[in-house]
Amino acid sequence: MKPNKKVVVTASGGALDEVVVQGGGKQLEGDFNADKTKWVSKGPLRPTSSYSVSAKAGTTTAAASFKTLEPEVKLEVADVTPSQKGEKVGVGAPIILTFNNPVSDKEAVEGALEVEAEKPVEGAWRWINDTTVIYRTATYWPAHQSVKLTARLNGVQGGKEMYGVKDYTTSIKIGAKQISKINTKTHMMYVYRDGKKVQTMRISAGMATTREYTTTSGVHLTMEKGNPVRMISPGRKKGDPGYYDVMINHAVRISNSGEYVHAKDNVWAQGRQNVSHGCINSRPDQAKWFFDNMQRGDVVDVKGTNRELEWNNGWGFWQMPFKEWKKGSAL
Repeated sequence: MKPNKKVVVTASGGALDEVVVQGGGKQLEGDFNADKTKWVSKGPLRPTSSYSVSAKAGTTTAAASFKTLEPEVKLEVADVTPSQKGEKVGVGAPIILTFNNPVSDKEAVEGALEVEAEKPVEGAWRWINDTTVIYRTATYWPAHQSVKLTARLNGVQGGKEMYGVKDYTTSIKIGAKQISKINTKTHMMYVYRDGKKVQTMRISAGMATTREYTTTSGVHLTMEKGNPVRMISPGRKKGDPGYYDVMINHAVRISNSGEYVHAKDNVWAQGRQNVSHGCINSRPDQAKWFFDNMQRGDVVDVKGTNRELEWNNGWGFWQMPFKEWKKGSAL
């Protein structure tokens, strides 16, 4: 029997008093019709499982058993980002869920996903391809709380001959509300934690002589960090004008187009003029402070340039209005 089929128990000539269907260590839920002559199971069955059925109608009892098929293709959660053990994330953090196989029945799979927050806010999933769906809230997460993600995939049909084979659950900790505001025209960066200004940094942004060298404006999220990070000029080889290959300390990524907040002993420019290839550089001790205090998913709001951050450049998801974001949901 396929896991997406219903278990149906009927009685002829009377009403059913009791139906018990058990398998995979659980009792299956179901509903009777109005005159209790029929019982139909709810929800998917577990693949590769044995089930027993017992029914009572008056003095009559009946029993049966069946097995569900092993799926040809198994659907499982391959990755959830960000959810490293012990990690606290920022209030802008998305939940990026990646599956091990392409999903064609996105409605069924998305319907099996549940996000429960201690301090709930509206949110929605958006499919960006057949294997990846991203959850984003309408407003930033309230700080200092736990969020639970549950994927009840067991038995859910995700495509032709493809079924979920196990449920998945994880807890995501939201840390402090950390928002950095960067103004490329005044060459300043201010970091706020839970509404209080905790750091003032003189910065130098992209020199803006070309689009490539222009820092993107908009709401960025911190994505990852490295110390050091090797930075190589994109699309150039050694000997080309503008070529560079350098090791940069205390670098925090804020987009996929090569933008970081990082250390540079560039104090003659910081607070005065924009001279970088597009990154935000700051005094080495302050860049280290930012690196040490950063949580993935912290907000870095950049203003002052004519190049807008694209919503799909890194974690630029806040660049898309939530009304538009929701249109990417299968539900």
